[in-house]
Order: sequence, then C-alpha cells, then structure tokens
Amino acid sequence: MSRIDGKAALVTGANRGIGRAFVEELLAAGAVKVYAGARNPDSLADLIEKSDGRVVPVALDVTKADTIKAAATAHQDVAILVNNAGVAAFEGLISADNTDPARNEMEINYFGVLNMTRAFAPILAQNDGGAIVNMSSIAGQVNFPMIGSYSASKAAVHSLTQGVRAELAAQGTLVVGVYPGPVDTDMAANLPMDKASPNTVVQIILAAIESGDEDVYPDSAAKEMHTGLLGDPKAVEKQVGEMLPV
Repeated sequence: MSRIDGKAALVTGANRGIGRAFVEELLAAGAVKVYAGARNPDSLADLIEKSDGRVVPVALDVTKADTIKAAATAHQDVAILVNNAGVAAFEGLISADNTDPARNEMEINYFGVLNMTRAFAPILAQNDGGAIVNMSSIAGQVNFPMIGSYSASKAAVHSLTQGVRAELAAQGTLVVGVYPGPVDTDMAANLPMDKASPNTVVQIILAAIESGDEDVYPDSAAKEMHTGLLGDPKAVEKQVGEMLPV
C-alpha cells in the first residue's frame, strides 16, 4: 500500500527551492492533494494554476502559533507532513555581531518543526499514522563554522527527529530525517561547490517514504560525509572546521 498515492500532504516553505520541488514531486507521485504552506500564498500562484486543483495554498508562518493552529484545524486529512521551511543566516557562532541570527534560525528551523509536529501528530494518528519528513542537513551532524548557528539549529532538528520518532512509534507514524549536502536553491546560491537538483533530492526522499527508510542522505556529498562520520568523525570535524566564517 502506497504511503503517497491517494494521500494528502502538507509542505511548509512550499513556494521555492526544495519546498516547491516537494509540491511538484508529491503530485507526480499521486498525492491527491498538497497543501502548500507559505507566508505569502500569492507566491504559489503558478503551482496552483497547473495543479488541476490539487494544490491548495495555506497561509502559514511556522513561527506563528495561530497560523499553525488554523492549518491543523482546516486540514484534517493530512497524512504526510513535510517540515521543510528553513532559514540560514550564514553566520559563525562567535564572529556574528550578536545572537539574533542564531535565535531566528532556531525559531524557524527547530521550533517551527516542533510546533508543526505537535499540531499534526494527532491528525496523522487519525490517518493510519502517516509520515513526517524533517529536513535537517549534513551540517546538523557536523558543524560547519561558516554557518555555525545554522548547523546548530539543524543538529537540534536531528535530535528532535529521533525523539519524535520514539514518541510516535506507537501510533505508526514514520518519521524520516533528511540530511542533504548542498542543494541548488536560492539559499545555497553563493556556495562555491557542486549542488544537487532539488527535484532529484525530493524523488529520493519520497522513495524513502515508500520504503520506510528513516534516515536519508539524498546526494553524493551527504553520503560521502556520512561515510566519513561513521569511520572517523574527528577527521571530518577538523576538515569542515577549516571552513571559517568570512
């Protein structure tokens, strides 16, 4: 039985980048409806237009409790929750002028995921358990000092994913942690390195949902670094530790 075909999904941060790719690929995989969350629903107009009514815009800010509550109340058929919304300040932990960027990253990247998950967990339970996808990062498993506070927020998402997985196991919810390397999105536009295609990354994630895989390294850079972390984590830490803030 497919976890995607014929199901309804909700994607946060759906207006661009990986979020937009999630909307496109969920439709291609047979999702009956995709609730596309964005702070500005007007930014979803082209996705809605070409979806034959299957994309439903949702005014959603993952830092605003009222918008989360409204989304959960209105969309009780959600069986797949994709916690994709995120932000990167490209700041170090010490070199930043203040802690405001770190607090903002944690508010969106961590607390946004936590609050969305808390709101939708009971809904997933009503819909045969369903699935949650949490977009962490390979930077959540080893800190890149040039994006030090972002790395810390994604490490928090990794830990959250493990805890939620344990708490929701009894209701049959699949909780998938995703740890990509650089992906070709606006967020990574200024990173001087090879980047994976957002749609290819999402296709791999959706395949993991169908097969029940809990940990996904969806590109070659992430896989290589994960292998390194399993073999010699201190060597990987020292290697990425040379990537200092500018």
